[in-house]
Amino acid sequence: MPEMKHEFTRRDERIETLVKRVEGFADRSARAVTKELLEAVIELHGAALERILDAVDALPNGESALRRIAKDDLVSGVLSLHGIHPVPLQVRVAAAVKRARSYLNSHGGDVELTSVEEGVANLRVLGACGSCSASSQTMKNAVEAAIFSAAPEVTAMIPEAMPAPPNSNLVVLQAR
Repeated sequence: MPEMKHEFTRRDERIETLVKRVEGFADRSARAVTKELLEAVIELHGAALERILDAVDALPNGESALRRIAKDDLVSGVLSLHGIHPVPLQVRVAAAVKRARSYLNSHGGDVELTSVEEGVANLRVLGACGSCSASSQTMKNAVEAAIFSAAPEVTAMIPEAMPAPPNSNLVVLQAR
């Protein structure tokens, strides 16, 4: 999996940096007005996007169009941010885990999604190659990147470690 940050992630990080700068304003009034302005713009965009999705969905083949639109990283992230993504969270997280699996398999590891509940992805994580000391961190990063890219509204990932078979070189990821 490439280490390249997705467009939504890059833009979201920029926004977070700017929000931190706003929080550092000495003038409380300026801080409050700026935050209120940001919230109003986000609310406006969310309402408009929801109407757009409803209009597209009402068209012939609208559901197919929505799925195609939602494949775009930036659009997907924004729709997730507003809680109006047309593809259910469970489906997006499962697809992300599936995409991460081929990369993990090439490093001697594996992962399976056990559930997604209230924004928390529960995973069963299996091993890593015994020859790579950084493999469990590599696997953790790959799974996190895949899931957060597909579903930025996921608030946590909880790995359920599988016990290593006796006499194996299996390395199990630990919960953060």
